[in-house]
Amino acid sequence: MNRTETEFTPIDSDLYAKAFHLLDPTPAAPSAPSPVSLILAAGPVHRAGPVEKTLTDALAFLDTHGWAKGRLIHPEGARCSIGALRAAAGARTAAYRDAGKLLLDEARRQHGAQWKAIPAWNDAHTGPQVRSVWEAAIQRAHHANI
Repeated sequence: MNRTETEFTPIDSDLYAKAFHLLDPTPAAPSAPSPVSLILAAGPVHRAGPVEKTLTDALAFLDTHGWAKGRLIHPEGARCSIGALRAAAGARTAAYRDAGKLLLDEARRQHGAQWKAIPAWNDAHTGPQVRSVWEAAIQRAHHANI
């Protein structure tokens, strides 16, 4: 029986590690998620219902043009709450009526059941009090998906 010599040349272990690193580099850090995966992970996009949109548009109108007391439209363009609703709705639609009902309901929740109409409530309160009612009404419309 012949015996085969199995002597190997010693290898530098650092060189060996470098060679393997070149052949199989460590995985790079994960890349940022793609926009599509972010959209899919975020879930469905909320679409405002007609009442929420009317309320949101009316509050944006007040933010842009100003809020008024004692009159529907101030000469400089500011409006009271009902005037802002009319501007946002464009017409007395179902969304306009439902937005008004929700706004008045929220005004009663925050300031008492004695308020019979939006103009009277609007004129009896401060800007921050009125804004608080608007924001709460928008949140209620959002959660009710109306």
